[in-house]
Formats: sequence, C-alpha cells, structure tokens
Amino acid sequence: MAHRILVLYGSYRTDRLGIRLARYVVRELNGLGADAELIDAKAVDLPMLDRMYKEYPVGDAPPAMEELAESIRSADAFVFVTGEYNWGIQPGLKNLTDHFLEEWFWRPAAIASYSAGRSSGVRAALAWHGTISEMGMVPISSSLAVGSIGKALDADAHPVGEFGDALARAFPRFAADLSWWAEAARVQRQNTGTPY
Repeated sequence: MAHRILVLYGSYRTDRLGIRLARYVVRELNGLGADAELIDAKAVDLPMLDRMYKEYPVGDAPPAMEELAESIRSADAFVFVTGEYNWGIQPGLKNLTDHFLEEWFWRPAAIASYSAGRSSGVRAALAWHGTISEMGMVPISSSLAVGSIGKALDADAHPVGEFGDALARAFPRFAADLSWWAEAARVQRQNTGTPY
C-alpha cells in the first residue's frame, strides 16, 4: 500500500524558488511509489490564524480548511519544505500548520530546507523540529538542506550543478527514512491504536 505523503510548502513571495524543491520532493516520492501531494500554503490561502479548525462547529469551517483537515487526517507522513527568513521559519507555512493540531498526531514528518545562500535554511529546519514535536508528529532524523536553491534546481525542478548533485545523492536516504517511519506508524496505529 502506497504511503500517502503531504509535502507542505509555505512561501508567499512572488518569485518563489523553494517551490522547485517542493515539486522535486513530490515527483521523487511518487517515483518511489508513494502517493505524494503538494500542499501550497499560498494556494490554500487560509487567513491569519483566528480560530483553529477544531474551534469551528462541525460543518462550519471554511471549505479550504475542511478539505485540508481531511487530507492531513488521511496522510501517513509529512514533508515540510521550508525556507529561512531571518534565521526563522516562514510565516506562511507556520500559519497553515497552526490551524490544525490533533489532525497531525501520530505520524512522522521530515524537513527539507533551502536558502538562496550557503546556509541551506538549516536554522529554520532546526526550529521546525521543536514545532513538529509539539504538534504531535515525530521528526525523522534524515533531512534535506539545499543551498543556493536557484542554482540547485532548474525551473522544472530537476537537479543541476553541484548543489543539485548533492540533493540527488541525499534524497534516497531521506525518502527511505521517511518511508520506514510512515510504515511503522501506520502499523502501530492499525494494531494498537493511539494512546489518546
């Protein structure tokens, strides 16, 4: 059974280069037999957080929020594709995730970070580890960190140059780690349920 994996991306900028990494991750995961889907915070366009999904009466949540809640609940795993803004995480992606809580529980999450420079977004990735844990997910140990994103992937999200080569070499381990944890969590949920 293919793992259902949501790849979440959060930049709202006009000239978004990180979308290339998100599309690459989706394509590569699907190529390995997963059922991966891109969730683009800009396209979903949830408002700034006022009320969480669970705070709406049943059936009253905005349609985009309702649809995303169902997608999150049906997923086996998540990949957070994050840029780094001033040493921190992107507000668009954080805002999208904060609309939900219990929907995330008991599944693994991976982090793929990027930046225009050499830091590869690793400070944002580090910040996401704590956030993901607090939201009831388990961050896997493998991560992707892509520097010089504009030189690592072309407009069609294909790896190019030395940064692209490094990404292509790192991806199989990243995907295998995520798949292993997705399967382990799925089996555990099916066999014993969840503790609460």
